[in-house]
Order: sequence, then C-alpha cells, then structure tokens
Amino acid sequence: QPVEATDDAFWDQFWADTATSVQDVFALVPAAEIRAVREESPSNLATLCYKAVEKLVQGAESGCHTEKERQIVLNCCRLLTRILPYIFEDPDWRGFFWSTVPGAGRGGGDEDDENARPLAESLLLAVTDLLFCPDFTVQSHRRNTVDTAEDIHSIDSCEYIWEAGVGFAHSPQPNYIHDLNRTELLKLLLTCFSEAMYLPPSSDSSNTNPWVQFFCSTENRHALPLFTSLLNVVCAYDPVGYGIPYNHLLFSDYREPLVEEAAQVLIVTLDYDSSMSSSPTVDGTTTGTAMDDVDPPGPDNLFVNYLSRIHREEDFQFILKGVARLLSNPLVQTYLPNSAKKIQFHQELLVLFWKLCDFNKKFLFFVLKSSDVLDILVPILYFLNDARADQSRVGLMHIGVFILLLLSGERNFGVRLNKPYSVRVPMDIPVFTGTHADLLIIVFHKIITSGHQRLQPLFDCLLTIVVNVSPYLKSLSMVAANKLLHLLEAFSTTWFLFSAVQNHHLVFFLLEVFNNIIQYQFDGNSNLVYAVIRKRNVFHQLANLPTDSQSIQKGLQRKKKTPEPISRTNSQDGVSMEGSRPAAPAEPGTLKTSLVATPGIDKLTEKSQVSEDGTMRSLEPEASQLSPEGNPPAALSDGGSWSGEASHSQRDQRRLSSASSSGQWAPTPDWVTSWKSKLPLQTIMRLLQVLVPQVEKICIDKGLTDESEILKFLQHGTLVGLLPVPHPILIRKYQANSGTAMWFRTYMWGVIYLRNVDPPIWYDTDVKLFEIQRV
Repeated sequence: QPVEATDDAFWDQFWADTATSVQDVFALVPAAEIRAVREESPSNLATLCYKAVEKLVQGAESGCHTEKERQIVLNCCRLLTRILPYIFEDPDWRGFFWSTVPGAGRGGGDEDDENARPLAESLLLAVTDLLFCPDFTVQSHRRNTVDTAEDIHSIDSCEYIWEAGVGFAHSPQPNYIHDLNRTELLKLLLTCFSEAMYLPPSSDSSNTNPWVQFFCSTENRHALPLFTSLLNVVCAYDPVGYGIPYNHLLFSDYREPLVEEAAQVLIVTLDYDSSMSSSPTVDGTTTGTAMDDVDPPGPDNLFVNYLSRIHREEDFQFILKGVARLLSNPLVQTYLPNSAKKIQFHQELLVLFWKLCDFNKKFLFFVLKSSDVLDILVPILYFLNDARADQSRVGLMHIGVFILLLLSGERNFGVRLNKPYSVRVPMDIPVFTGTHADLLIIVFHKIITSGHQRLQPLFDCLLTIVVNVSPYLKSLSMVAANKLLHLLEAFSTTWFLFSAVQNHHLVFFLLEVFNNIIQYQFDGNSNLVYAVIRKRNVFHQLANLPTDSQSIQKGLQRKKKTPEPISRTNSQDGVSMEGSRPAAPAEPGTLKTSLVATPGIDKLTEKSQVSEDGTMRSLEPEASQLSPEGNPPAALSDGGSWSGEASHSQRDQRRLSSASSSGQWAPTPDWVTSWKSKLPLQTIMRLLQVLVPQVEKICIDKGLTDESEILKFLQHGTLVGLLPVPHPILIRKYQANSGTAMWFRTYMWGVIYLRNVDPPIWYDTDVKLFEIQRV
C-alpha cells in the first residue's frame, strides 16, 4: 500500500546503509520487484524516485561535507541507476521524470519557482553540481579548514577541471576516491541518457534525446568544464603497466573505469546528426580563430559546439596523441605475456575519433597534415583484420571502414600512405616489404576473401577507399599488386557478375584503381604493371564478356558448390607474419546487438573532381553522367537499384547465394550490354598492346624466365604519348547523412549495453533500439 511521502523513517532506510556498493544495490533490488512496485503500487515508485532525486539535490546544495551525506548521495545515485531503466521500458512511465511533482516544495509554499522544474532537470543539475564538489569529486582549493566550507554555488568549476589538456594546464593530484565517486555519478548520467535505448530506430534521426538536450544546453552551468574534463581524462589516460611489467596486477587502476565511463558519456552527448546543421565549421573554410564572434551560434548542443571550436595546434596534438596511444594499446606486444594492461574501450574511442573528424574539420586537416595519421590507420587495420571472421564484431568492422572512407576523401591521406611500413605488429596477413598502402590493400583483400558473409555490404566501401587513394600511390609491392589482380579475377567471373544487380560495380572500382595508377603513377609501379601483363587474360575476358541469354544462364550455373563467394586458390597467400593468430570467429553464445542497415555507397559519398592544382570541386549529380566512363562508376545509378525503397530487398540480394533464388531480379542481355559498353578498359588495353610484344620479345631473345629482368625493363619503360588522355581524378568523399547518423546511434548504444556488465545496468530490460542476439 502507498507509503506517505512524509514518512521519513521508511524512505531513509533506502539510502542510510553505509556499506553498500553498486553491485549490492543490484543484488538487493531485483528486477521483478521493481516491476511489481511499478505495476501494483506506482505511487510508491514515484515517491522513491522523487525522494532519491531530492536527496541528490540536497547533497549538491550542502556540498556533501560529511561522510554520511556523501554515503547518502552515492546510495541514491546507485538506486536511481538501478531503477531508471525500468521506468524507461514502460511507455506510460516515460514522461514521469519530465513532469513536475505537485506539492513537492519542501514543506513551505515559498518554493513555487523551484516546483516548476521537471524532476529530470533537477536530477541532471544536481549530478553536474556534484561532479564539481570539493572533497567529494574534486580537490578542495582551500588551505585552512577553519573557514566555512566552499559554497558550491559560488565556485568557478572551470578551476576544477579534472585533468590537464585542452584548455587547462594544471594536472590535479590523482585521488582514487574522487575517481570512484565521479565514476558512479557518470554511470547515473549514462543511465539517464539511455532512454534512447527504449525507442525503436527511426528514419528521423533529428528526434533529440531530451536528457542529452537539457544536459548539453546553457541551463547546465558546468557544461564547458565538464566537457573539458571528460575529453582530457580520456585523452590523457596512459594505462597502468607501461614501463613496469605486471604493474597492473599489483595496483588496481582506478582511472580506467572512470576513463571508460567518461568516453561513453562523451560519445552519447555528441550523438548529433551533423547533416541537419549548416554550420561553417563543417567545410573547414572559416578563417580566423575558431572562437571568433563571427562564427554563427552553431548547434544548440554545447558539447558539439565546443568540440567543433577546438582549434589550437597543441590541443589537436594532445587529442590525437592520446587517441592514437589508446588505440595502439591492444597491439603493444611484449615478450612477457599479459605484462601490459590491455584496454577494452577501443570501440568507444573509434566513435569519439569519428565525431572529432566529423564535427571539427580543422582537426581532420591536422590529422592528415602529419604522418601521425598512420598511428590511427595501423590500429584500425589491425582491428579490421582481427574481427573479420567474428559475426559479433560487425559493428567494429563498419566503423573502422567508415573512418578510413572519411580520411580517404582527402588527398593527404593517399600521400601519407607512401610511408614505408616498418612497425611489425603481428597480424594474420602475408609477410611483405612495402608501404602503408600495401598494408591497407593486403588487409582489405583478406577481409574480402576470408571475412564472413555479413561483410559483403562493405565491399564497395573498401574498394572506394582504394580508388580514392590510388592516384597517389607511388610504388605498390608485388604482394599488394597480386592481391588487387586476384580481386579483379574473383569479381569478374561471369557467375559473380550475373548473380546480383550491383556486383559489376566492384569491377568498375578496380578498373578505376588500375587506370589511376597507370595514368598518374606509372613510374615506380612496375610491380603492378607486371601483374597486369601476367593476368592480361582477365582483361581480355572482360572485354569479350558474352551478353546473350544462353551465356548468361550458363554463367549463372557455374556457381560454386560452396557459398564462399571468392576462391582462395591462386591467391598465392604466403606465410603469415610471425607471432600472429588467425582471425577467429565469435565464441558460440557471444552476445551481440543488431544494427540498422547502412546507406549505399552513393548515399554515403559525393563525388568531387580533383583539378590540376590539387583543389577539389564537388560534382553536381547531373554532371557526373558525363564522366568518360559513363555513369556506373560514378553515380551507381543503373536501374535505380540503390534508391531508398529498394535498399532492403537489395541488401538481402547481396548475399550472393540468395540472389538468384530470390526470384525478383534476373540478368538480361540488355542489362549486361548497358554496363559492359562502359567498362573503362581503354587505358589498360593500350598498355597491353604496347608492352606485351616488347616483354615477349625480351623473353625470347634472352631466354628469360626470370621476372627481375622484366621488372627492370618495365621500370625504365615509359608510355608517354602512347596512352589515352588522362581522365580527371574522381574522389568519392564521405558526406554526412541521416542514415549513418542512425547507424551510429544504434551501434554506440549497442556497444554501451554490452560493455556495462558489472553492474548489468540494462540487462533483461525491454530495449527497443536494437535486438540482443546470440552468435
């Protein structure tokens, strides 16, 4: 039966206990009981929530000077973390925190103005105050203790930022009690924001999360110091165990849980669809300092606003170094197994890095300006290669590829890839000597040929990245050159070309790669030219692709008995690198969260043409139809197959095996002719026409079977004046769109759901944003 709100003795027992931990609260308050109270005595649940928030507000106002007050605050914090998900899962309760509690003024009628605040706002404001509470979550600056305690409302929280870094030079003395208290408060914040998990994914990504919206608004007087604290705590973190082996086994690292929580809160507050906003920081052309008054107000979300305005070189350096250090942590191989601490929050870091590049173009240009970008690239390639066989890490594969797609839209990225690759991170790939470009191509080849089926939607993204960087690649190794030709061979089999409506796009991408390298980087790429000459039959077969119905049917029947789309044979896979483990599939029973479909490559990117002086200009969709190869490689628009409505059936069709049985689409002679006539083969055919007779002559004259002589001949050869006029370079740049914004939202919350297991905040609640599946 309902208990009166005034019965303090009854309510106080919920938070008076001294020796509880958040795990105890989860054990003592089982899910079934919370749901029972919610259904059977809703007024008690309402009172409990209201009372717990009231205690937090009181704690924030008094400044938590006694141990007892701090204990009450922490217990209320744990209790709310436990209960909130059950309030969110019930649509009838969802508005509860946004209502004002009638008669909630503490006893007197003089508090009418405070009554107007919804409970959610009071809760968020109390938590932010508590995050800058001297002697509870930050060091007190007071020297003498005789004085009355610092008034929490008069302190300038900018002087209490948690860590040195962006906009703050002083690194406070570490205090593990403060770290633990901050972690608990941030956990509660994250739980408040998690209302998003209980709403199904919608195509309208503009529906903002009211909790995040209020928290990141000017109502939060600590928005700037809190944003800075979270960012600096993450980027300054150096996992314990560096320098001294096994250090992390002797000392508990109180920073790590705080850093994880900070990273998660940060990416959730930055969940903002940038395609909806038109702020000038997006194209990087604003001049002057980023904090000038001439900038328009920018997004209402202050966290996004602050992130987009960071502009000092030393701040960029601090962020980039920090993110690169943490991303590389799982790769740090030591001779003593388990001697260094491995962090687990690389997915949150990748989302954070994505947000930085997406919202702050100056940061993106800074990253690309130095070869530090390679310190981000190598860990991403490592994760992609490691996760390629694991169904539970499809989301990680996508975000890694999205980041590389974003970077590849800038010329500097392609140029940086020419740096020799010498760091030997043990990876399950063939040994090679070459550049970072070789590493990228070899890893992409491995993903395409030995990843699992669900990665097929990523194939055009992977090849788009290779097309984007290809005009700048000075010298591919023989291993990488052979991998590219092996992909062409696999994608140009008649069975593959005829079995799904957009498979031929992959061939167009690869031909574009070869054309870019031959036209713009012929000198220095004798390995690739030699590989093209050796595999010349593939190009001749493409040029003579049959288009009559009988041949099409015959091609489709050649389908392999196995569902593997690409044979591993004739791909001369050398020995894998020493110390590497093969990419393993997920352990059976591993939990994973479902993801929404990603937009097709034409929605993800827009085409830009690179002019002589290296500047890019965006191509209007109409203009792209006039590109020399016609439309397929440009606006992948044949038959409208990529339009929005069709995308789901299309996506299923991409599972090659089900394409022909889906019965919806069948290849016709007209269809094959429509794209075959546009295959950009002129450059390669001309190259073969000139070089093949010369190479054959050398072999006959000198009785050569040794490829080094032929390579030497090709190195000194030239095709100046013999090739067709170089085509303009086309770059497909990533463009923000609401489809990817929704994908990021589901991916990010899925990661947060799965990573918060102790305590399991959302486990077994009725989440709607994604499904929880077992592998």
